[in-house]
Amino acid sequence: MGKNILVTGGAGFMGSWLVDELLMSGHNVTSIDDLSGGYMRNVNKECSFVRGDLRDTALVNKVMKGIDIVYHLAAYAAEGQSVFSPIAINDINIKPMNNLLVAAVNNGVGRFVFTSSMAVYGNQKAPFSEDMPRLPEDPYGAGKAYCENMLEIFQAAHGLDYTIIRPHNVYGPKQNIADPFRNVLGIWINRLMSNRHPIIYGGGEQVRAFSYVEESTKAIANAGFFEKAVNQIINVGSPEKVTINEACTKVLRIMASEQRPEHVPQGPRKWHLRTARRRNPKGCWTTETPTRWKKAFLKWSCGQEKSEHRSPHTSCLLKSPDPRPKSGSGRRCDGPVHITF
Repeated sequence: MGKNILVTGGAGFMGSWLVDELLMSGHNVTSIDDLSGGYMRNVNKECSFVRGDLRDTALVNKVMKGIDIVYHLAAYAAEGQSVFSPIAINDINIKPMNNLLVAAVNNGVGRFVFTSSMAVYGNQKAPFSEDMPRLPEDPYGAGKAYCENMLEIFQAAHGLDYTIIRPHNVYGPKQNIADPFRNVLGIWINRLMSNRHPIIYGGGEQVRAFSYVEESTKAIANAGFFEKAVNQIINVGSPEKVTINEACTKVLRIMASEQRPEHVPQGPRKWHLRTARRRNPKGCWTTETPTRWKKAFLKWSCGQEKSEHRSPHTSCLLKSPDPRPKSGSGRRCDGPVHITF
């Protein structure tokens, strides 16, 4: 029998893939999104879609009724830009988490799956493993660390079971390639479609592990059902490590582009992970990145119309950030339990 599931950010990149996966598995899915970063074209018509703001406490309480499992993916995920917009990051990412947690406890939700970020590791030595401390270095990562900590607190205080997923460099169809602040593959493709050089910071020897969205969202979906995932933090990503130079070369070759990368100063950083819990049943915590998936993403991207990046926080900027990629490079109670913030 299918579960009643709430997916936040269901019109976004990973959220829409997750909704599709859960519907195919026979579950009843409610998707909520304010469309500040998502698109109606991504919304599966078989789900119950709610356009709304997760900062609205009453709305969150309403959509939470009867829900068995919550998957929280909604976020403003511009990590590099977050240092210019800390007020917006706090408002958009933290308040919704508080609303969702309180509503989940009050309505007897069985499992809360939270999509976090590698940003919580900060600049620690790679490869990252789940037992490392949280040492974020920007407001976005600090917000994700706060949300993770709140889940642990709510589990201890109210018995709300959780799974924290830390995906790594996810890419694929339905990604917003107009976003200049995240995911280097999409940024490069966007620039190449406009006949501009792809930008690489430093010498290009930064190490990354890219994960295809279909495999990543299957792992996220599994997290809501696997008992071994209860109250765990899990890295999700590919074990295949590539340098930024290697990744750029592959994109240029697949797109048959004659452009050459433009290198600008920045020291190399290594960002790849150790999937310490990847031996769970069916290998559900690792992803692979075959060339056919890279080609599928590029084919989809080249079929998209050019569009401007939409940011929900432009009025909160401290100053205008560099639009180039930073990397080589998102209560009131009415239930049986009464707690308030």
